[in-house]
Amino acid sequence: MRVVIPDEFKIRFRYPARALGLLGAVLMIVSIFLPWAYGHDALDDMTFWGAPSPLQLFFVVLPVLLGLLLAIPLVGKQRLGALARMVAWNTTAKTAALASLVVVVIATASIAIELGGLVNVDPGAWVALLGGLVAAGSTPFLPDSPEPTLDRLKSPAWVQILGIVAVMAAALFLAAQALSYNDAGSFITFAALLVGLVLVLRQFGVFDWLRVAGRSNNRVLVLSAFVVAFLFPFTQDGKDANMSIAAQVLIFASAALGLNIVVGLAGLLDLGYIAFLGAGAFTAAVLSESAYSHVNWHPPFIVTVIIAGTVSSVLGLIIGAPTLRVSGDYLAIVTLGFGEIFRLTMINLDGNDGPYVTNGSNGISNIPDLNFFGFDFGKAHTILGVDIGRFANYYWLMLLVIGLVILVFTNLNHSRIGRGWVAIREDELAAEAMGVNTFALKLLAFAGGAFLAGVAGAVKAHHDVSVTPDQYVFLESAFLLAAVVLGGMGTVMGVLIGATILKLLPEKLRFFSDYRLLLFGLLLVVMMRFRPEGMIAEERRQLEFHAEDEELAEEVQEELALYHDHLHPERGSFEL
Repeated sequence: MRVVIPDEFKIRFRYPARALGLLGAVLMIVSIFLPWAYGHDALDDMTFWGAPSPLQLFFVVLPVLLGLLLAIPLVGKQRLGALARMVAWNTTAKTAALASLVVVVIATASIAIELGGLVNVDPGAWVALLGGLVAAGSTPFLPDSPEPTLDRLKSPAWVQILGIVAVMAAALFLAAQALSYNDAGSFITFAALLVGLVLVLRQFGVFDWLRVAGRSNNRVLVLSAFVVAFLFPFTQDGKDANMSIAAQVLIFASAALGLNIVVGLAGLLDLGYIAFLGAGAFTAAVLSESAYSHVNWHPPFIVTVIIAGTVSSVLGLIIGAPTLRVSGDYLAIVTLGFGEIFRLTMINLDGNDGPYVTNGSNGISNIPDLNFFGFDFGKAHTILGVDIGRFANYYWLMLLVIGLVILVFTNLNHSRIGRGWVAIREDELAAEAMGVNTFALKLLAFAGGAFLAGVAGAVKAHHDVSVTPDQYVFLESAFLLAAVVLGGMGTVMGVLIGATILKLLPEKLRFFSDYRLLLFGLLLVVMMRFRPEGMIAEERRQLEFHAEDEELAEEVQEELALYHDHLHPERGSFEL
């Protein structure tokens, strides 16, 4: 049951609520100078008086923001002029208070679990918890703010570019910091802090402003993103463990973007997509110089990648041609069966039940590392005084691959073919009645998505050193589909975020490995309930899930018109 506080009550008690919120923020700020844990093993050693740990210093950002959001409207709102009316001060303060409380609760629970009871929680954590409860309990009594309109702020080009660069640099720093936490408690606490900070900035309107800045400076945004991604290995100080995770994330994301063509754009539910990734991996393994490969032809890797993508694409055509006449649940069942057929076929290619190609369930191992023009991917290299290991080399290779995948995906999405896929996804019968060759476009979606998966699989074979049929089971297809749905079907950034979450969490939360399916299921249920369009929503799907929201419809129409003007300024805007 939702409790609704009357507006008259909020207006009457707004000043006491603001004062209590400030008191809670001050208590949380003071708490970082007190010890939170009795033992040194909890989190990142929060046992010192007057010497906050790094995690405590990161945490204090939220109560500081809360204090500013509560204090500025009292003392300096008039000085900000029109900018003050573009910011949702009270609503953002409520988000900051709740996020601060959640982070404190998670940190306190982690200390109690890691040290064996609440008795090991020191006064600093209790003071922070009290401050969080006071802030989160008082801020709901503040009057509701209008929606933020920071995206309407007129900013010079240099300010927009500076903002993009600052955000990218912050993303690089925070990503490196998140991977530096090896224990689950510290990682979960820091992840909760990051989620809270993102929600606060989103409510404030920062991301709306960045979206406008990125649209106006698209080349700067893309260049900054790839520079940050390229510099990431230099933040790891040669740590192979973290770089291995990063390379696996990029491989997983590349395959998910290929699936995004099939599911996100064309609306075809493919539950056997992992077979295309496996086909590319097995093709690269068979053509490698492994002692367990029985093919005597070893072409250059560039040729191998093209062959692997082509083989996967041909499989997509083979499975698509007879099955794309069906749709919905029937298509899902057929593709699920294809995925299992592929795995069993790879097992049977052992020389007994079929040709001697894959060594059966043992697969192909000892796949040699790549070597481009004398650059051995298997050896560590010192660049700018930093040791760059084997996995960092593959990370950079996958960075180029995913750049190619993103280029292909975005161009297809904005082309006539992409519009045809979207029409099929929305209503196949209507699209066919309007003259769209639905069968050919669906077949192209299957073949194109399979090709991208095959390319990613070719790199995966050399990264993993071995390829076995058991790596390509239905569960992996489910995770790829979950990444697309969780991140946002039809988007690039959403799928990248979804793939990162689903690949990173199992690596950092190994104690939860037996229950990861439960975790993913709960995560998807929550997403379907509160944000069915995904974390990064495509405009069409956002409007589809919230058709009754007239304000959202107007906002989406304005965004599409602005985007159209950006692509074709000579044609003018258009109406939905």
